[in-house]
Amino acid sequence: MQESIIGVTFALLEPAKPLNDAQMCGSFYFIPVNTINTNYTMSNKIPFQKPFANAHDLILLLQSRGLNIADPVKAERYLEFIGYYRLSAYMFPLLQIPKTEHKYKPNTTFSHVMMLYRFDKKLRLILFNEIEKIEVAVRSAIVNIGCELLGDSFWITNGDYFIDNNKFNHTLELIDSEMHKSREDFIVHFKHTYSNTYPPAWMLAEILPFGVITNIFSNIKSARVKKQIANKFGLQIAPFESWLTIITLTRNSCCHHARVWNKQNTIKPMLPNKMTGQWITLPTDTLRIYFNLCIIKYFVDILSPQNDMKAKIDSLLNGFPDIDIRAMGFPQGWDNEPLWR
Repeated sequence: MQESIIGVTFALLEPAKPLNDAQMCGSFYFIPVNTINTNYTMSNKIPFQKPFANAHDLILLLQSRGLNIADPVKAERYLEFIGYYRLSAYMFPLLQIPKTEHKYKPNTTFSHVMMLYRFDKKLRLILFNEIEKIEVAVRSAIVNIGCELLGDSFWITNGDYFIDNNKFNHTLELIDSEMHKSREDFIVHFKHTYSNTYPPAWMLAEILPFGVITNIFSNIKSARVKKQIANKFGLQIAPFESWLTIITLTRNSCCHHARVWNKQNTIKPMLPNKMTGQWITLPTDTLRIYFNLCIIKYFVDILSPQNDMKAKIDSLLNGFPDIDIRAMGFPQGWDNEPLWR
């Protein structure tokens, strides 16, 4: 056995586009997760040799492993148009222990697999809708507070306001790229009308990817500006940045139609020492989607105290009574928490 530190590196090569695009954000994160024992080394890796299998053969394979498939023809179509590999993430929880034997629990059906898939899809839609509100609000707060406190409408493109000059120059390159690509009427009008190299912050913010906006925030030199932006959402600076990272990663999962319902996060969010809004009190696994939902609900409550997010979650869970919400990190009595009441 060899003991090693396992780290998760997020190398997100392209900046995040607005919500209707599905790009990743342009930051790098290295998070040491834990120390574990492992005997995996480069020397004992093997070539991947599994052959391609068509939908028909995969249905036969699933049946041989104990999965009940009432309509094999219909199931084949699902595999053809969704993909076996994508659906296999929803099959995995239904396997018996040890899962390496690939045998399904008694009475497990393909319909159960599709139920999990549809639930996850609907959950992503709820997450996506609520995150959009947060993204728009955070973008606006960073721009408006920056302009007001710094007294400079063009502060986003002025390196004097930022800590790391290399990071600022990289951000400026991304801004130049977006300016060059943009066909938005207001950008075309600005270029044809004004002599300035860049538009004011409130115009730029409308074409910049959200990942660039959050990177701009993290690089701001003035603690006063950063504090007032975070305080707008009832948080301190460090937890605000941490929660924005969780929201961005959750958003990217939704954009890429990735599984979210029982997935474990690889970044542990920071817990605030104080906050102005309602929060949770029960012990909660901060790496599960329930905690992500709590973060999103906190922001949405700040933006719209009379929001219907809880009603949407209730409706989803009531529509899928067979879902094990414990696998999502929901504690018993979650709906009586101050945040969710």
